[in-house]
Amino acid sequence: MMSNRVRIFGFVAGLMLLAAAAVRSQTLYVGANYHPHDDKNMDKIAQDIRLMKEAGFRVVRMGHLAWDSYEPTDGHFDFAWFDKVMDRMDEAGIKVILDIAVRPAPLWLHHQFPSIDVTDAEGNRQYPNHRYMEDVGDPDYQRYALRYADSLTRHYGRHPALLAFGIDNESGDGPISYSESVRQRFITWLKRKYSRVDSLNSAWAGQRWSRKVGDFQEIGLPVSGNINGAPERVLDFRRFISDEVGGFLMKVINKVNANAPHALVNTNAWYYSPMKFFDYSPIAYSGKMTREGCGFYPGPSLVTNYGIMDALFGMARIQMESVTPFWCTEFTTMTAVPNSIRKSAYATLLYGNQMVCGWTWQSMHGGEEQYLEGMLDWDGTPNRKYDEYKRIAGEFRKIEKYFPYRQRAEVGLAFSFPSVIAGGYFTEQHQQQLQTCFDLFAYRNMDARVIDVARSPLNYKLLFLPGLSVMDEPTAARVRDFVNNGGTVVMTGNTAVVDGTGKVYASRHPGLLSDVFGIRVAHYEETSAMNEVSRTKETGKKLECLYDGKRIATEAAYFEVVEPAGAEVLGKLTSLDKDYPIITSNRYGKGRAIYVGLPARGEVLGPLVDQLISELSLQKGPEVPAGVMARQIDKDHVLYLNVSGDPKEIKVNRAARGILSERNYTERFVLPPYEPEFIELK
Repeated sequence: MMSNRVRIFGFVAGLMLLAAAAVRSQTLYVGANYHPHDDKNMDKIAQDIRLMKEAGFRVVRMGHLAWDSYEPTDGHFDFAWFDKVMDRMDEAGIKVILDIAVRPAPLWLHHQFPSIDVTDAEGNRQYPNHRYMEDVGDPDYQRYALRYADSLTRHYGRHPALLAFGIDNESGDGPISYSESVRQRFITWLKRKYSRVDSLNSAWAGQRWSRKVGDFQEIGLPVSGNINGAPERVLDFRRFISDEVGGFLMKVINKVNANAPHALVNTNAWYYSPMKFFDYSPIAYSGKMTREGCGFYPGPSLVTNYGIMDALFGMARIQMESVTPFWCTEFTTMTAVPNSIRKSAYATLLYGNQMVCGWTWQSMHGGEEQYLEGMLDWDGTPNRKYDEYKRIAGEFRKIEKYFPYRQRAEVGLAFSFPSVIAGGYFTEQHQQQLQTCFDLFAYRNMDARVIDVARSPLNYKLLFLPGLSVMDEPTAARVRDFVNNGGTVVMTGNTAVVDGTGKVYASRHPGLLSDVFGIRVAHYEETSAMNEVSRTKETGKKLECLYDGKRIATEAAYFEVVEPAGAEVLGKLTSLDKDYPIITSNRYGKGRAIYVGLPARGEVLGPLVDQLISELSLQKGPEVPAGVMARQIDKDHVLYLNVSGDPKEIKVNRAARGILSERNYTERFVLPPYEPEFIELK
């Protein structure tokens, strides 16, 4: 029986862990990605740590892409050299994110198990000349990778310098393998999903072009050379690859939780790489990734903002509905224009970020990235980027007790991995439409969450479905219930076109939801062709839309022919041979379903969004001039960031103090170009 003394000790230890977690959550971390395995020179490492301390750095990320630095040969683990690095970081008060570098696999492992090698679509086995050239689903690869993860996490799971373990790096990057081993695993996956060949043939429309499967062993991979197979087969194959990648990552996470239950878990989750895009949603919703993370690379510019918007959208796609702080475990250095890194750093705070970890500490001496510039030049001399990160670290310490910001979104933006794959055949991609909707609210300084409808509790007033080409029955049921119970949904073109197997709905479009929206989508037209009969002499992709009494000029490669079946027409295309209903609204249950028969366009959706903000009483962002980003952090504190080249006058309507500038303000203040200010209202 457990003694009272042990019970009390356990209780106190638990309180200490909770207290430590609370402190960590109120820290803004600034630091660098660091590569001591390059030369293992302890004198240089000591010098680097001194410079890090002088810059006010609190974190380093180490270990990524370096499996064979810890396991140079099969089963021979060498941690002694790295123990010294960890100890010195601890002595300096610098916390460590230790990546579990399960990719790339060491060459000795490729040599031992050739099946790990990637095979291209033409059947050629590829030598692993680059990183991320292993078949992650290969059983031998997974066995050795998990053994490595087990050894590393057991060894460092209780080290006082450890802040978190990083689970892989950029898991969506690297080529897909088309080996015989992959084909056999795909067949096994299909057997589990469909059980019988006739079910598979039905899902894959095997009757088309004489492609019925008589036996599971007749199944081939849906890519051969430069020829892709039918969409249904490609969709299932990419789901299979996604399940293998996500399943493997969960195995690594579980290994960490078993060996280091009190360690945070993080990853640079570039799952949306075009090479091996996989479905990250199951991990994001599992709660096991205790700090979602990514690399933040907005480009080098100070004066443009599209790079920042794209990078912020990347954060939102990874964070989804996780309520824990976000970590930018990589952050731009390279040739970033002076003050652009600082501008980006403050932009991420508006979206719940807690960490700015520069890639990279020092310009590298070898390998694929040897020409990427870091905070230190090749000879180890600090440069202007080091100074900029030092300034960020100092400023963040002034304001960190009020952060990280916790988003309060009333708007959900639906993301769908199957729609990314199935919608790849369309002119307008799902992700393009999703980012357009994200930008709508970003420009209005309003929180909006990227969500997976099938997994989300849908606790939102407004839901966007932008180009979700795949609409399966569970997702449609969730949308139907959302509207029926009082929610408002906006759906854009190319949504609910195909069913869960990837086949176009033979029923009324939008599939499974036409009654909810009170319309029939008949077909689509190509704008450039239809402009031959334009009444206003439009050409190319140009269209004119009439909404709320105002004419809106826009462009789109196509538009959908929408036939109201109970829905009210809110907007029309007026520039073609006749008027075409293009924006409709339908009351369904207690809610409202709005359809826009165009791909998402800011100029078209903007007026609609402004109207919905008013009608639904959505919480508005701080009132600021155009070109200023802002969030109300709490009732007495507001963070502003001028992302324009002009000074901006900000009205606060009461006495306030600038914590960053250390200035007092009365009712208003001027925010210089590209500068932040953190205001405490009095």
